[in-house]
Amino acid sequence: MTDTLARKPYTPKVAVERLRQGDVGAWPVVGGLVAIAIVFSALNDRFLAPENLTNLALQMAATGTISLGIIMVLLLGEIDLSAGSVSGLCATIMTIMHVKQGWNPLAAILVALAAGAGIGLIHGLMFTKLRMPSFVVTLAGLMGWLGLLLFLLRQGGTINLPFTGFISKLSDTWLPSWLSWLLVAALVLVSGGAALLTRRLRLAAGLPVTPLWWLLVRTGGLTVLLAAGVIIMSADRGVPLLLIIFGALVVVFDLVLRHTAFGRHVYAVGGNAEAARRAGINVTRIRILAFMLASTLAAAGGILAASRLSAVNQQSGGSDILLMAIAAAVIGGTSLFGGRGRAYDALLGVLVIQSITSGMYLLSVDSSVRFMVTAAVLALAVAIDSLARRGAAQ
Repeated sequence: MTDTLARKPYTPKVAVERLRQGDVGAWPVVGGLVAIAIVFSALNDRFLAPENLTNLALQMAATGTISLGIIMVLLLGEIDLSAGSVSGLCATIMTIMHVKQGWNPLAAILVALAAGAGIGLIHGLMFTKLRMPSFVVTLAGLMGWLGLLLFLLRQGGTINLPFTGFISKLSDTWLPSWLSWLLVAALVLVSGGAALLTRRLRLAAGLPVTPLWWLLVRTGGLTVLLAAGVIIMSADRGVPLLLIIFGALVVVFDLVLRHTAFGRHVYAVGGNAEAARRAGINVTRIRILAFMLASTLAAAGGILAASRLSAVNQQSGGSDILLMAIAAAVIGGTSLFGGRGRAYDALLGVLVIQSITSGMYLLSVDSSVRFMVTAAVLALAVAIDSLARRGAAQ
């Protein structure tokens, strides 16, 4: 399924069409988040405390950024198993450049991002030119780039970043209250203004438009959510810069996927690669670019993780970060079968996973239970997607 319906204006008829084609949207995830908040806040009143919610925002940035890259590949119906290793390797390259070689931190960050793009190019070429399955290509990448990370770190195993340096400050910078409210006002005005302008242009062209009442409801809901977030986090340390960076990436890639030719081509290739090729789309180029974006965003996630830890070590990009990034994309609503998903799925999915993790930590629940609960949520998300597609086929 492509994004044809997703790009139509919201009307009751379009909503029914989406449901018939198996697109339940974000409602199951939103309902899950509400249930998680109710259950954990009832079990521990600290769950919805400003300090815990601020920490939650910090924890989700790195994994969410990696998950955003995973979505680029999942939209094609492929997979990237190397994202965790790539994030750790690129963070290590950045740290060596900055700490060991004395490079400017911004230059070191750019080198790390370029390294991620180069790795994605290699993966894309192996997949498209050598016809290797993406599973094998990225599984080899997972092991190979992890080996290179261990080689670069050698005996020391850990390289610390300056605690007061630019990179560490990315995760230790909090927006003043006036700037937070200014950002809320700007986002609401831009979002509402763009929606009204699009509606006016469609009316002038004689095209169907979204009802005005729905635009007002959507803008009002966005205002309430953003204002609530600022009020809650301002009661603690303020809105973290790390959350702003992650949110900006989500917004940018949402615009790319919904409003550019590249985005439409990604959905087309993921929906039916042969039909896309016959329509004149350069399928090879789209696939290579998707893998490059996935690895570049993995590198960005690794940089954010290194900033929060103020160090890189042999565990960077390891542990369960890859599994959580993939799970976040799928739980958020991105289909494993390709052709369906949004950038905001990374935000919703990682919010679900980190909420479960945070709630269980507060309850001192063993990590084994956390993995089992996360697995159940992931299985449920895939089951919903599979059943929805089966219903659409019937």
